[in-house]
Amino acid sequence: METTPSPHDLLKNYRDLICRVDELCAGIGEKFPEEIVCRAGCAGCCRHLTLLPVEAVALAVALHGLPPDLADMIRNRARQSAPDGPCPLLMDERCLLYAARPLICRTHGLPLLTRLDGTPRVDFCPENFRGVTNLPGSAVIDLERLNTALVAVDALFCREYFPAGRADRERYTIAEALLLEL
Repeated sequence: METTPSPHDLLKNYRDLICRVDELCAGIGEKFPEEIVCRAGCAGCCRHLTLLPVEAVALAVALHGLPPDLADMIRNRARQSAPDGPCPLLMDERCLLYAARPLICRTHGLPLLTRLDGTPRVDFCPENFRGVTNLPGSAVIDLERLNTALVAVDALFCREYFPAGRADRERYTIAEALLLEL
């Protein structure tokens, strides 16, 4: 009899990607400690975002690992959250599931290489890198490359996790992720 792998087991590729991104972000932070002002309590960018299915399930798995009282409190916050409001995980200017935060939260505020109408540009939080006019390539995260890796990890996860080989939707709000039944 074949057993279905647990979501925890199927999240290995996602967790590996998270580790690589965390290493990259830590390296940027070490090179530019004075230029990055993002800290605990700096939560202006913590909005209600949408996630790919792999990220939604990873967040749900992390929530299920919390003590029941805390998990219930977070679920209640998710039920009451407004789609255009602050992230339901934000409480007292801190993330309640910081260790399990999605990739966008991990890279937010750092220099991201994006393309606008095909023209490359580097974007970052206006509070960070004030007065810096030139950044080395090692301090810039290629968002297209990161998103390509995330989409590939998501596709593999969905093929293995969802019965039809795909999720019932392409994106989940953070609140929806927190209310997923595993």
